[in-house]
Amino acid sequence: MPNTSSITSARITYTRIGPLLHEIGMVSKEKMDSVLEAFADFAHHELSHYEAACALEHFGVAVSVHADDIDSIHDDYASLLAEAEEVAGGAVTLTNVRIVEGEGELSDGRFDRLEFERNGEPISLSAEHFADDYYDHEAACEAIALTAHDDDPRSWHYVDFTRRPYAGYDSIMVLATPDQAAALHEQLGFTFPFGP
Repeated sequence: MPNTSSITSARITYTRIGPLLHEIGMVSKEKMDSVLEAFADFAHHELSHYEAACALEHFGVAVSVHADDIDSIHDDYASLLAEAEEVAGGAVTLTNVRIVEGEGELSDGRFDRLEFERNGEPISLSAEHFADDYYDHEAACEAIALTAHDDDPRSWHYVDFTRRPYAGYDSIMVLATPDQAAALHEQLGFTFPFGP
């Protein structure tokens, strides 16, 4: 566990995030080095709190649910959940991911079902859609949480961060143990309002 006395007053950069993730056991040294090399041109640039949350995805410990438009709710949930499975190590597989459309018009908010099999067991989640090309973030995050194996000490945490009024943000989900989540809070200032 890192020393948490130097809370978030220091500038947040890739070169700060990478060593922290390595120190608390979330990424290997090789992964840390490869990301820092890939972002070398601005690895020392100060990040906003949201940019720091997004950086977790680049280090392979988080996934983001895009706030902007996607190709289609009928296709993109499957790729999003496949990405989450990969981060979680593949012990859980979500197959046959599909949207079952509800009644009514999308423009009014249509209540659909996000359905899939989790290691062969059927799962059905409520998902409200207002367009064919935007996720229901709550349903997506709930489904992502199911990619962590029941025996895994890590679980998915919704990452909250400093926000500007009226700005749109992706939803970031990070896979971490309770101690790792505590370190991310102490060192980077993230909060986890909907974690386990």
